[in-house]
This record gives sequence, structure tokens and C-alpha cells, in this order.
Amino acid sequence: MLNYAGTPPLAAMADADSRQLIEAELRSLIARIDISVRLIDAAMKPEDDEPVPDSAIAGSAEIFVLDDVTPRYATASAALNACRAGLGRALQSLSESGNAA
Repeated sequence: MLNYAGTPPLAAMADADSRQLIEAELRSLIARIDISVRLIDAAMKPEDDEPVPDSAIAGSAEIFVLDDVTPRYATASAALNACRAGLGRALQSLSESGNAA
């Protein structure tokens, strides 16, 4: 867990400066989420390995591979997408409040 005890208060800053810092942090979080989603998507892509010709299952349409990792990746991806949507709404709200001032 992060400890922000030594972090100076933003209250001493002008409202515009603190809002810009918050917006920059939200953009940073969104970028990190995007990276994580891309990593998850890459991990979920099926491998393009060539079947081994000597294999008894090569070319068989009756073999199904059950993957117990993909559902967890899909759940994590959905959670990250929901988080990204919330951060996007927060960023938009801050941007709109800055234009009104």
C-alpha cells in the first residue's frame, strides 16, 4: 500500500494547477490501464503453432482444448475496462469544470 503521509498538500496550489495535476494523473492511470488491457489481449490470443504431423490429433476436428486461464483474463480485462470508463468520466468531469471557471 502506498504511503502518502509525506506528500505535500495540494490545497496550497491554485485551483487550476491542482486540477491540471489531477487530470495528468488520471491520464497516466488511463494509459497504464490501456497497456494492461493490451497485455491481457496478447496473452489471450491463440498461439499460431503448427500442428506436429506425427501427432494423432493433428488435423482432428473432434479435439477441444479447455482453457482455464482465458476466463480469468476476460474477467480482468472487463474490470480494467470498467475502471478505464470511470476514470474517463472523472477526467471529463474535471475538464468540464475547468472550462466553466
